[in-house]
Amino acid sequence: MREIILDTETTGLDPATGDRVVEIGAVEVLNTIPTGNSFHVYINPERDMPEEAFRVHGLSAEFLSDKPVFAAVAEDFATFIGSDMVVAHNASFDIAFLNHELTRCGRTPIGAHQVVDTLAIARRKHSGSNSLDALCARYGIDASRRTKHGALLDAELLAEVYLELRGGRQATLLLAEDQGGPAVVEVGATRHRPRPAPLPPRISAAERAAHAAFMATFEEPLWQTFLAEEDATEAMVAAE
Repeated sequence: MREIILDTETTGLDPATGDRVVEIGAVEVLNTIPTGNSFHVYINPERDMPEEAFRVHGLSAEFLSDKPVFAAVAEDFATFIGSDMVVAHNASFDIAFLNHELTRCGRTPIGAHQVVDTLAIARRKHSGSNSLDALCARYGIDASRRTKHGALLDAELLAEVYLELRGGRQATLLLAEDQGGPAVVEVGATRHRPRPAPLPPRISAAERAAHAAFMATFEEPLWQTFLAEEDATEAMVAAE
């Protein structure tokens, strides 16, 4: 399944009061795994940059002055997203801004049915802070490059977080040899060594005898043929 993990940077908190998108970063994932395909653009907001917003992402009005306006990149953005699911952290914020921009240039907004909010998923799984930084720390994801908010970097980090939230790493089960010893089962980061000795049977000798007596009432059951063939094969392998 193709999904788009995205993040935006803006001039403020509310598009209804004139705030605009200044950066979009998005990465493509297939079955939660990044493909390497991405979309990244800085956007001229056609307005000033409030100081409080500049402190968050470091994008000045001067830096953005020669960048394309949203309408100029809307076609490429819409093509990259397509009809696939859009994944964002606190998605209502990003989608409100993007839909405001899409509507301004006469394009179809992103539908609610097309949106996955990782913040909502994280809140169902974990108590306490579920900010992107907190989730990176929880899952051991290196976020040291995140000195300021940046849409593409945040989207890349969110892709890793999303994999963890979906249980992607834990879903991988590998069998490996451990220093010439018995096979070790690896599930995510957890390693399980087989028991040195099998657990004792839970049935008693009387129960085994009763079962054998019951089986003796059958006349040449089919499974006895397969058991005999299996025993013969094992004997041949041992002889070799």
